[in-house]
Amino acid sequence: MDAAIQMASAVGVSAACQIAGVPRSSFYRKAKPRFGPKPRPAPHPRALGAAERTSILEVCHSSRFTDEAPATIVATLLDEGTYLGSERTYYRVLAAQGETTERRRQLTHPAYAKPELLATSANELWSWDITDLKGPAKWTRFKLYWILDVYSRYAVGWMVAHRESAVLAERLIAETAAKQQIQAGQLTVHADRGSSMKSRPVALLLAELGVTKSHSRPHTSNDNPFSEAGFKTMKYRPNFPARFGSIQDARAFCKDFFDWYNAVHRHSGIAMMTPEQVHYGRAGIVNERRAKVLAEAYNAHPERFVRGMPAPAELPEAVWINPPLDLHFPEGGH
Repeated sequence: MDAAIQMASAVGVSAACQIAGVPRSSFYRKAKPRFGPKPRPAPHPRALGAAERTSILEVCHSSRFTDEAPATIVATLLDEGTYLGSERTYYRVLAAQGETTERRRQLTHPAYAKPELLATSANELWSWDITDLKGPAKWTRFKLYWILDVYSRYAVGWMVAHRESAVLAERLIAETAAKQQIQAGQLTVHADRGSSMKSRPVALLLAELGVTKSHSRPHTSNDNPFSEAGFKTMKYRPNFPARFGSIQDARAFCKDFFDWYNAVHRHSGIAMMTPEQVHYGRAGIVNERRAKVLAEAYNAHPERFVRGMPAPAELPEAVWINPPLDLHFPEGGH
């Protein structure tokens, strides 16, 4: 290795390593400490001197130019017969001093906490949202308000209106709470951060009813997944029209849809039951009937059930919006 190092200055590193029979990686690893720290590169011949940089800083800090941009300073001095450097040079000098940051007061957004909401039975947690239904002509829209029970997936309230309005939202929530006989301290209502959702009338109504309000984080649709899924179910139905001829048509369609959604449509998240069965406490009866049918099928042909007696799927013990990261569900839980 020492021989290779001695020859390197005369014949080059590659040739020296080939002659000495040593890898270049070993050569560099051993030779590097001898070279010591790399010398600082010489300043560029076009670089400003220390005095010139100081002059630019003094001009920028002067009372005359302290609130002016470098482009203005350069142009003003140029008109007066003085040139200290280009606009880009001014910015480089100021950047070296850490003086190129935004000077205006900037709007800072608060850190929004991720909503973690739990429902273990019906009428504990509602989710609501508003979506557009296209009207008969371009740019015409009707507004569908939909309140959904998160645990049962039951549509507890809905309304189709010409516009989005906090007053209409307040009225729908009040009528739905009365219809469902909501008591103070029983319910949490979750929504996104739309103007109607965050409006003062809705906030005052919820406070008056003893209902806890919750909001999604900005631009985070996953914080309101049940409402989003409900709207998708509606708009992916085969008979969902591209446009509605009138608001009466939209209301008639929604009435048929919600009758089907609540009483016929089955959800995988609630053991393939209908929202109506779960919301009004008929899930136990349904599962008893299912268990009886499965038992009869097993007794007739036990050889077909290699895992033993089949059992119907059970309802989840809990339904979450954003479950905690450290939450451990029991086997089969949700």
